[in-house]
Amino acid sequence: MTGFDYSTVTELSGDEISQEQLERLCHRYYWAATFSSGKDVIEAACGTGPGLGYLASNSKSVRAGDFSNEILKIAQSYYDGRIGLLQFDAQRMPYPDNSADVIILFEAIYYLPDASKFVLECKRVLRSGGDVLIATANKDLYDFNPSPRAHKYYGAAELQALFTEHGFTTECLGYLSTRDISLRQRILRPIKRVAVMWNLMPKTAHSKKWLKRLVFGEMTRMPAEIREGMIRYTAPTRLGPGPDREHKVIYCAARLPG
Repeated sequence: MTGFDYSTVTELSGDEISQEQLERLCHRYYWAATFSSGKDVIEAACGTGPGLGYLASNSKSVRAGDFSNEILKIAQSYYDGRIGLLQFDAQRMPYPDNSADVIILFEAIYYLPDASKFVLECKRVLRSGGDVLIATANKDLYDFNPSPRAHKYYGAAELQALFTEHGFTTECLGYLSTRDISLRQRILRPIKRVAVMWNLMPKTAHSKKWLKRLVFGEMTRMPAEIREGMIRYTAPTRLGPGPDREHKVIYCAARLPG
């Protein structure tokens, strides 16, 4: 299988990222670890695999893969056999029925041509009582900037509807409140909104670096593998029904009934 090379629109291990991006990266895997202890875990669209080692440290087993062969090679080189890694489409996972307790899809559901196929695959691969964990940028923020490669973004309400339709129970949560952002970000948000409206935002991860320096200041390097204690973890906020217009990140935990 030959996958599209998503390396132009996503950050890879070793790339410069903002401190906020590092916090988001660590937080989603710390959150996932609250579900994965002693469980058989699969991560679809794992990218260069920054969270795989951390997940493996408390899970029974971890398997993972990515659609992009070029990105997956970076993870395979780093982990060197520590994690079972395969190239695959999240809509057609190469795993047996009833073989996992947790399936993770972080910052990638919007790249799927048909998210319903992914949900049905989760239903096939998960054991009774298993969980699907989703993290995604919040499309309902007024200054939201979509990826040029995205098919469809899902906010809290859409994620609930997507999984409920297929028999899952869901809980959506929010992380990184816009009430807590820096003064610099507050000033620049209206400018960003105008740039998005006029299609002036940079289209690739590389071209966005100068913009991130302007908005966030000092940059850091994306780690090949995150570890415990890189950020202070606080539990995400449970959301009510309907769209959320406050948090930068939406989490969804969807459970297959036992």
